[in-house]
Amino acid sequence: MIRTFFLGFIRLHLVYHASLEPIFGLDMIRELRKHGYEISPGTLYPILHNLEREGYLLGEKQLINGKFRKNYHATALGKKALAEAIVKVNELLDEIKS
Repeated sequence: MIRTFFLGFIRLHLVYHASLEPIFGLDMIRELRKHGYEISPGTLYPILHNLEREGYLLGEKQLINGKFRKNYHATALGKKALAEAIVKVNELLDEIKS
């Protein structure tokens, strides 16, 4: 069950960062590691692909130093969902603190 909770947090984290600037997989693995998440590419990339398929992220391939990298940014739907999630997370934190 803890894995399920953390996957939700990871999804929110990805959409949050993608709402600030374009993100890519390896960079997000490093970012998530700073927060204590040890996530493999085999776990992260399906999450990114699902977020894209669900309409929360938009991926665009970019050629960098002769290699293609897929950068993701949050869509309007992703930003709206993130704003709603922030409200719900804050409500939950307020309740837990009580």
